[in-house]
Amino acid sequence: MISKMVLLVIEMSNLLWKKGKKTLNILSTPFNSEEELEKIVFEMKDILGGVFPLKRQVRGGKKPGVPDVIGIDDDGNVCIIEIKNVVVDSSVIPQVLKYAMWAEENPDSIKNLWLELPAKPEGVEIDWNEYQVRIIIVSPEFDRSTLRMTNKVGYPIDLIQIKRWREGSDEFLIVNELEDKQVSKTKPARGLEVYDKKFYERHRNKESVKEFLRYTREIENLVKKKGWPLELKFNKYYCGFKHGFFNAFGIHWIGTKSFEFFFKLPKKIAKKPRYHKLVEKYDEQWKQATFKIDPSKTKVKTFLPLFKESYEYIAGKKG
Repeated sequence: MISKMVLLVIEMSNLLWKKGKKTLNILSTPFNSEEELEKIVFEMKDILGGVFPLKRQVRGGKKPGVPDVIGIDDDGNVCIIEIKNVVVDSSVIPQVLKYAMWAEENPDSIKNLWLELPAKPEGVEIDWNEYQVRIIIVSPEFDRSTLRMTNKVGYPIDLIQIKRWREGSDEFLIVNELEDKQVSKTKPARGLEVYDKKFYERHRNKESVKEFLRYTREIENLVKKKGWPLELKFNKYYCGFKHGFFNAFGIHWIGTKSFEFFFKLPKKIAKKPRYHKLVEKYDEQWKQATFKIDPSKTKVKTFLPLFKESYEYIAGKKG
């Protein structure tokens, strides 16, 4: 396995694909343009960590100091998204910081973009008086100076590296979230919340928090029993079981007392007749099936077929 730090300095790389008895030696294939890279990023929404775009890239007529791509993530953070099809060095930081400051100082502008959406993602709550601004930079290649610089600014910055290999009609994308582990060990998180029992109890009904965490433990035990390589992550409004960047399934808060299972599945799978009693509704925005949990009745084991379906889909074992 190639480490993240090695990936930062490789100019050209090969992908060896063992296909039956043959081994194919595939060269990396650059993206043709920023527009092509942007299209791929927004088609695979979870690359951006569950970000819902409010305003997509507009070519031409740009106002200085105003970001072209703005989103809201599923924690209610305002996201400044910068997508570049060049090697990104530290000179990008002043640019995105200017955008972040604009987002912080102009909540009414962002709120208007939110209100203008014809269909808003469910379950997202935004505190327009005190929201966090998050910066996401996406590129096929980053200079080391960019990584070092991100640890010296006050905003959380995610560097997402995407590289592509192509063989005929098949495409392979390698996605890495870059981080400087040496720095992160000594530098505390930049003002981000820790989502744990104490956090939830400050914002939710305490008895509901108890049940939410009980269900989380039961799902975690199921995941371990099945040997699925999923990582449990707690967020402001949900806990998710992630396969790399992508959530497979989890539990999402609805208000302060209620919560629901969510399963990341295409609609054609979620609407299969055999899942009729396990899916209450399908959210087109987040591409997920949901079921409201009743702690007095709902059993995790009842939903094993959907947990399995979601894992196999997100892991690429089913299409």
